[in-house]
Amino acid sequence: MQTTERAASSKSSAPLEIKPIGDEHREWLNAKMKEIWSGRFVVTRGVAYEPATLPGFIAYDKGKPVGVATYHINDDECELITLDALSQWHGVGTALIDAVEEEARKQACSRMWMITTNDNIDGLRFYQRRGYVMCAVHINAIDQSRKIKPTIPLVGNYGIEIRDEIELEKYLWCWIGW
Repeated sequence: MQTTERAASSKSSAPLEIKPIGDEHREWLNAKMKEIWSGRFVVTRGVAYEPATLPGFIAYDKGKPVGVATYHINDDECELITLDALSQWHGVGTALIDAVEEEARKQACSRMWMITTNDNIDGLRFYQRRGYVMCAVHINAIDQSRKIKPTIPLVGNYGIEIRDEIELEKYLWCWIGW
């Protein structure tokens, strides 16, 4: 089990506990994903993933789950599939993404990446502040995603039409010298 210190702006001084998702968490995770994502799967770059079946981490505050992150590793790349802080601005998202990055490094991944949508202004801010850069904008990609998952809303955060997928990446290894 990992323990991580909260962000300085947190209202509590107790550290978050970050635990790997285990079989005992799958039922809770399945229900939470249906609640958050309007169904049991998410679509990224035309691929449907069922987060409740993926590896990941759950953040706990005083024994209560306050966030979850799931990921998928393919070759030397780790895709962050979901990142959900159930309580924002308390260091939950940061602790979870740090845990996924650490695991990706252990699995010899050189690149971590994720897809978000054009309406996710808060998410774009969050990822960029943690060293991720926008590497691609997939214009109108959500049209294809809606063919797989028709429940994706037409309008998202801040009244912005959900239309494009934005790909962000971060290279996890820094080679110094030869």
